[in-house]
Amino acid sequence: MAIPHDSNETSYLLPSNSEDWEGHGIPDFVYGQKDLLLQGIQWPRIAPRLPDGLPLSRFDSALCSAWRQRMELGLFRYRLGELQTQTLPGAVGFVAQLNVERGVQRRRPENIRSVKQAFDPKQFNFNKIRPGEVLFRLRREPDLPGALPEEDILVMINVSPLEWGHMLLVPEPSRGLPQRLLPSALRAGVEAVLLSSHPGFRIGFNSLGGLASVNHLHLHGYYLPHRLPVEGAPSEALDPEGHLHLLQALPAPGFLFYASRPGPDLEALVGRVCRATDYLGDHEIAHNLFVTRGAPPGKTSPSPALMGVRVILWARKSSFGIKESEAFNVALCELAGHLPVKTFQDFSSLTEAAALALIQDCLLPPAQAGEVRAALVALTAQEQQ
Repeated sequence: MAIPHDSNETSYLLPSNSEDWEGHGIPDFVYGQKDLLLQGIQWPRIAPRLPDGLPLSRFDSALCSAWRQRMELGLFRYRLGELQTQTLPGAVGFVAQLNVERGVQRRRPENIRSVKQAFDPKQFNFNKIRPGEVLFRLRREPDLPGALPEEDILVMINVSPLEWGHMLLVPEPSRGLPQRLLPSALRAGVEAVLLSSHPGFRIGFNSLGGLASVNHLHLHGYYLPHRLPVEGAPSEALDPEGHLHLLQALPAPGFLFYASRPGPDLEALVGRVCRATDYLGDHEIAHNLFVTRGAPPGKTSPSPALMGVRVILWARKSSFGIKESEAFNVALCELAGHLPVKTFQDFSSLTEAAALALIQDCLLPPAQAGEVRAALVALTAQEQQ
């Protein structure tokens, strides 16, 4: 279905002649407080396969039209068709998808040895991509807290897509920032979720050792037309003010941060999460992060309404390199309950118990997990003093 494009708005499409791409400037997607959508977003009774089956926000229209054009122009490593999808029987509700092409054709990961590894300009990085892979630049208007006019957040295609609309948020690529989360990057990711009117648009981050394959600061974003366990999973408050919660439900325990509205609450969330990831990085603890619309912390919510933004952070064992023999690799989406599976044989035989065993094998030993929990509670307490 073609996405209508207002001729008075910026075009995010490439020129028809590929020779003109090099000189084609990067268009700006400028947004302000009014573009951040918090109320009225919920899952329809039946979610359509493609994002444009639902009403689109201005951000969705820009992303979907530009992404689809790049797919039609052959800028991806493979053409993403409709992925075979199943919800695994069991209590968790894992969403498994067969994505053979990504398993075979994705770029080999960089040789990572440390969570704190420095950026190496000789390795693949996002300054080396083709011009047509950049979709647009995110620009915040001054009415948003924390807006810095010099910040550039580029939105690029992921040439080995997990799902429809799979893109990367890359802050100021020319600075050569290593893969350690910064407030400006997380803020852009959380606000991208709020810019989308699709309940299944998610953002995530993999640290080095947490299966990040490129040591150049980036976040992932993609559409998945399925609910995930982490959206409404119950949580336990770890501090009196309720700033830090523990998700105890399967598929994996994680730390939950929540904001119900843009503005100071969202800025405070960004600061808390980045203090936590700084601690993990400083202590060589790999981690994954997932941003999704979801229910407030506390008891599980059966409501279809998604009242705010959940940021879930998992500390995990470091894993350097890809385990080709496994049905899936455990990173940001797998911990949230989305399982991209690499072979038909694994896809057809995968069970909830087998998926949980793979995920739980990547978690920290109980004693170390307890130390991390105590450290993050202490960080939260320091903030409140």
